[in-house]
Amino acid sequence: MSHYIDPTKDSFAAFRAMTREGPVQMLNLIRLREEAEYGDGTVATGAEAYAAYGRESAPVFRDLGGRIVWAGQPEMILIGPQDEGWDIAFIAEYPGVDAFVGMLRDPVYRRAVRHRQAAVADSRLVRLRPGTPGGAFGEMVLNED
Repeated sequence: MSHYIDPTKDSFAAFRAMTREGPVQMLNLIRLREEAEYGDGTVATGAEAYAAYGRESAPVFRDLGGRIVWAGQPEMILIGPQDEGWDIAFIAEYPGVDAFVGMLRDPVYRRAVRHRQAAVADSRLVRLRPGTPGGAFGEMVLNED
């Protein structure tokens, strides 16, 4: 089974190449390690390390206009691979691509990301265009930029 922690150069380049104006939402699915894997001997659970990542990166995220628009705790997989259980699920919204890229390049964020890398066993990060839900499954109006 493949594990995904950080974006590849190619996926990040494709993300940057999408030039749509306006907010970008990022669906985050996170599976934590039982024990965090720091290279410097730091001892913590995956949950503790991910919480440290959240605390340390939050000021950068907020200062760039980011916000969490939805969060939930996955309980089970009804349709899909049963080995892809997730501990954390949330949607983060950024004012635009530049805000997301700015966060990744910020020195405070770059220091905090070590906790994420130590904490996460596997993850998915899906870029979303915000929309307004309609009254039926799959029905929505894409928000104008």
